[in-house]
Amino acid sequence: MKGEYVIGRFKDAGVFFGKCESVIDNVVTMSDVRKLHYWDGAAAVEEISQIGTKKPDNCRFTVSVPSMDIFNPIQLLPCTNEAIEVIKSVPEWKS
Repeated sequence: MKGEYVIGRFKDAGVFFGKCESVIDNVVTMSDVRKLHYWDGAAAVEEISQIGTKKPDNCRFTVSVPSMDIFNPIQLLPCTNEAIEVIKSVPEWKS
């Protein structure tokens, strides 16, 4: 999955979207990363990875971070081009 955009579920950290740079042991290094804090318009991460969300204005996806190491992956799902476009179009959730 190196070089592909993925949705990752991580134990104790949550759900993230970004480009997978490497997976070594229990550490996933991602670039262009957003945490998917809350979503509406998709049943689960599997659906988000395939089509994105049908309600992008009702989601809470954080600002993009250039690079991040995230520990303890549970699930890594490659994203379709359609899903990538939709996820990137979701407004940044900020306080």
